Formats: sequence, C-alpha cells, structure tokens
Amino acid sequence: MHRPTRPAALLAALLAALLAAGCRTVPAVPAAPPSAAAAAPAPLPPRPWSDEVLYFVLVDRFADGDLSNDAGADRAAKGAFHGGDLAGLLAHLDEIASLGVTALWVNPLVKNIDGPVYGAGFPDWGYHGYWADDLTRIDPRFGTEEQLRRLVAACHARGIRVLLDVVYNHAGYGTHYLTDPRTRDWLRSPDRGDCGTDDLTSCVAGLPDWKTERPEVRDWLLDVQLGWARRLGLDGFRLDTVKHVSHDFWKEHRRRARAELAPGFFLLGEVWGGDAQVLDPWFEGDELDAGFDFGFQGSALAWVQGRGRTVAFDRYLASRMRVRPGHLLAQYLSNHDVPGALFQLHGDLARFRMAAALQFAVSGIPVVYYGEEVGRPGGAWPDNRSDFPWGERKILPGEGRPRDEALRAWYRRLVAARRAHPALSRGEHRGIETAGDLYVFSRRDPASGDVVLVALNRGVTAAEARLPAPAEWAGREPEDLLGAAAARRAGGDLSIRVPSLSAAYFAVPPGR
Repeated sequence: MHRPTRPAALLAALLAALLAAGCRTVPAVPAAPPSAAAAAPAPLPPRPWSDEVLYFVLVDRFADGDLSNDAGADRAAKGAFHGGDLAGLLAHLDEIASLGVTALWVNPLVKNIDGPVYGAGFPDWGYHGYWADDLTRIDPRFGTEEQLRRLVAACHARGIRVLLDVVYNHAGYGTHYLTDPRTRDWLRSPDRGDCGTDDLTSCVAGLPDWKTERPEVRDWLLDVQLGWARRLGLDGFRLDTVKHVSHDFWKEHRRRARAELAPGFFLLGEVWGGDAQVLDPWFEGDELDAGFDFGFQGSALAWVQGRGRTVAFDRYLASRMRVRPGHLLAQYLSNHDVPGALFQLHGDLARFRMAAALQFAVSGIPVVYYGEEVGRPGGAWPDNRSDFPWGERKILPGEGRPRDEALRAWYRRLVAARRAHPALSRGEHRGIETAGDLYVFSRRDPASGDVVLVALNRGVTAAEARLPAPAEWAGREPEDLLGAAAARRAGGDLSIRVPSLSAAYFAVPPGR
C-alpha cells in the first residue's frame, strides 16, 4: 500500500476541497453492483501455486494504450498519474508473458479519489490504486471493466493466472464515503478523532478505516469485492494490510470465497513484517494460502554483498521450509513500498543477478516487480514506482528509459529453469558448502526424482569444489542451466568451478 503520513489538518482541508469541487460524480450505493452481461473468462486448469512465478505491475506506470483517459496526467511529476492503463497492459501483455511468468498481480483498479494530497511535500495522487473512492467501478484513468475482463481472458489464453489487489482495511483520503449518509458511520477517520491505537482500529497512514467489525460493513465489502472476482473470472486476490483487519473477517472472507468463487481461489496476503512464523496465525486459521516473506530481500542482498556468514544464511533459507504445510511464502527483491534491490546494490548487476538466482532457487513464489528484469533501478519512494523502461520503443510513459536486454535474458533463463525443474519450486533444501564465499545447496524433489545443485560464488575470484554427485543423476553428466559454470564427474563425485560473482544451477536436463 501507500503509507505517507497525512496530518489531520491536511485531511480536513482536502475533504473540504473535494466537496467544494464536486469531485464525486457517481454516488455510492451500499450494495453489490449488478452482474455484468458478459461472461467471465474460462478458468485455467488446476495446478500447484508452489510452481507459479508472479509478476507485479502498477498499471499506471506500464504502458499507455488509450490517450483519451489521460486527462490530468503529468509524466514529469513523480506523484501524478502517468497515463498507463489497461489498454496498454493488454496491448503489451507479451512483454510480460514472454518472460515465462505464470501469474500476474495488478494493483487495485477501483475508482480512486480525484484530487491529490500534499503530506509528502508534493502533489500525490492515487495512481497506485490504494486510495479508493468508489469500490463499485473501475477508475476511468485505468480503463473499463470490459478491458479488465479482456485482460483476464488474454492472460488465461497464455496460461497466466491473474490476482487483483484488494483493500478491505481503508478507503482514500477525503473519500465521499465519509459524507454519504448511508456510509459515513462505516468508517473511522482522523478528522473525526475516532481512530483507535491498535492494529484493528487505527487509521493506517491517516486513511479512513472501514469498521469491518460491523456485519453490515463486512457483508457489503465482501459483496462488492467477491463480485469483481466472480464477474471477471479472477484466479485470486492479493490482500492489502491484512493485520489491520480481524481474523473473524478473514475467516468469513475465506468461507464465502470458497462458496461463491471457483475452486482454488488463491489468497496472497500482505502482513507487514511477515515470515513463516509471523504469518502462521493466518495460516493456522486457514485464512490465507500464502503471505509475503519480508525477510528475504534483506537477507539475500546482505549475503551477496558479503555481509554475514554463509552458514547463517543457509540456516535462514532452511527456516523458510518450516512454513505450515499447504501454505506458501512469496519472496521479492523489490516492491512498491521499499527501495528496489538494484538501487540498494548501487547498480551492481553481478550481485543483483546472484540475488535473482537465489530468489528463483528457493521454496515459495518468486515475485518479479515490473521492470526490475530490465534494470529499472527502483530507488526510495516514490522512485521505486518509476515508469517501465521501454528503451527506443515508442511506448509511453517510459519511452526512452534505458533497459538491459542481457538482464532480461537472465530472467528468462531463471524462469525457464524453475518451470522445467520441480526441485527448484517444491524441493527439500540441504546445505552442502556453507563455510566460505562459495555457497552450494541442493534442492531435491522426491516425488519426481528431480535434483538441482545451486552454487553461488560471492567472492572476487573463481571458486572450485568437489562434492558427492546426487544418486538420482545415475552417472549422467550435469550442465549449468544458467550457462556460466562448469561441472565434471569424477567417479561418484562432482567437481564444479564457479566464476566470481556468479550463480549456477547444476542439473540433468529432464528426459535425458
């Protein structure tokens, strides 16, 4: 979500300005919207979410496919809308699909507040989608419901699942829900002074807080959001600010999703600071299928930069396997709320490539943040939400932004390796070489007999090691799926050589 602090005085002034300007053009109706006439896209065949590769895109920052909905867009302003929309995402979907990813997560797309807020020191708009003003319709700056339905259909035709970001905790600053007589008592807000101090009743970042403990509020929110999923044929939700909504709400959410939506509807939750232990209360209650691992970025970047002992990092990776059975962690290197990994690495592409290799070689769902696969550096907020780099292609808003095609090819290799080898997504973890800068661990999937040896050398010189060859390889010669390292058999052992600042996946190709 978007978390800049907004003083109460600014909120009151914003509310007054919005009301004076008559920004609300469609009144809120506290009921689910009617079903659309068009049929929802056909669902994809069931498959394990543990094998998915997820791509997260902020629609406004990707591609502008319809200039007619660009009113008020200002590509030079970091906090403004830049014009990206569903038409652009649909037109350039193969930019994402050709990476080999299998799932797409898009930011919230409901109607956001019309005006900016100023607590960040500059005009800041709801281009990210987290400041809702009308949950019953798509923001016209993003496009239309029919375009979103077409996007889901186009993704399904490519074998890609779609997760829509959904916010149950809060509405946008100055939302008309605060003044509509049918909904004004459904929210807490700083200007009224009724925000609490605990996770469930606080107004996160000064945003109006839905009183989800009230049955009528809960039922309306569920009617609206599950209605979107049903009409659009979505495959799941990414759930924002999970810990700020009660467990009872999430249990009812799960019950209704199972009763009303396609089997296997997936719930990926954001519990700030989440890891296997922190997320377990939501897993134990069967409220979520997966949650974000907030520790992976820092741990991986620290290791590739030479901070900390390899054996300690190996223990961390092994601890990620202790997630409750049937549930998953989702690991990221960059996202919209934290400085990007390449930025934190000061542009060091070699170490960034190693971090990405780690991300794709461990259990859980790897999440690629739009543009990091072509070298978009990210940066601290709001630079972590910059435009997608299109290079010389005439695509707004990121036309002319440089891109790294060699890095993109690296990502294609990583995705292809993970999809070809179930050991990388489902396998057991075992550290082998953990004493120095050369780190080797195995990923073994007993069900398929697949084994991958993952080797990373964070040192400045090439490293060699001799280790037992996996029995499952039965005397066959492995290769490095990433193409840089060398391996040769020596009896029952394997001798490997890994260049400096590089990564390797040693495996016997399937079917050999």
